[in-house]
Amino acid sequence: MTRADYIVVIFALIMLPYLYMTYWQHSAQGETVQILAGTDKKIEIPLNADQHLTIEGPLGSSIIEIHAGKARFVESPCRGKQCIHSGWLQHTGDFAACLPNHISVAVLGNNSLYDAINF
Repeated sequence: MTRADYIVVIFALIMLPYLYMTYWQHSAQGETVQILAGTDKKIEIPLNADQHLTIEGPLGSSIIEIHAGKARFVESPCRGKQCIHSGWLQHTGDFAACLPNHISVAVLGNNSLYDAINF
């Protein structure tokens, strides 16, 4: 390796912690949960309101739990259960969806990590 190669490697090693701290941090704690069921039903609930919600979809009922500033799918009638496996959602911009049952959960707040998410 030449001297220029060493300089590039050292510069990259110095920049990695800075880039990690700047761009890959979690966004701020969410404030509300937005639940969409189908195309016509939209529910917005504060994250500090502990409760269990039963939301009806085309396949059946999905149960969403809101507890201690976090939200998650507890039960859903879909096959793969990816919505349940997504776990607790607490940061602004966190999102989980049960696509077969047409239900989605998004955490909203002031400082989102993303401008938009497209599918």
